[in-house]
Amino acid sequence: MSLLKRIKNIISKPEPPKPEKTVLQLGPGDIVDVSLVTYQVVGRTHNRQRNAVVLTLADGNTIRYLHIEERERTVYALYEPIDGRLDTPDEVPTTIEMEDHTYYMEERYSGMVTAAGKTPFMHGGEQYVWQYQSDDYKLLRIEWQDGRFMLYEGESVLPADVQVTRGS
Repeated sequence: MSLLKRIKNIISKPEPPKPEKTVLQLGPGDIVDVSLVTYQVVGRTHNRQRNAVVLTLADGNTIRYLHIEERERTVYALYEPIDGRLDTPDEVPTTIEMEDHTYYMEERYSGMVTAAGKTPFMHGGEQYVWQYQSDDYKLLRIEWQDGRFMLYEGESVLPADVQVTRGS
């Protein structure tokens, strides 16, 4: 290395450190801990209108979905896919009884989503979502996109229980 390059390296400012990723910026390849379980993020669905992300998490053969939405505070919910079927998005009920739980619709919305990695819906587009809660705080989520329904059952997660372990 020449003398001029050495002097230039001494005088030049070091690169500023890259800011850590927030949970809303996570994507395929990142690692996240949720309730003391380490998951690899394998997919991401992002709804910009609601500032919400659904991360597809893998832990071996186990697949879970972490819903993150930034409102007054950041809200987290961890879901598992469940078997079920609905015929048409026009006939989604406001109350659903399932396995000793009665779920009541909290909100219904739609919006354009983008998808990356392995997600239930392999490409973006308009997605319809129905979110329910039971009296014992169990959550139910229904998504419809491109003529296909996905149903999830889950529960809320405390913000302190979600840690970004490694962001790419």
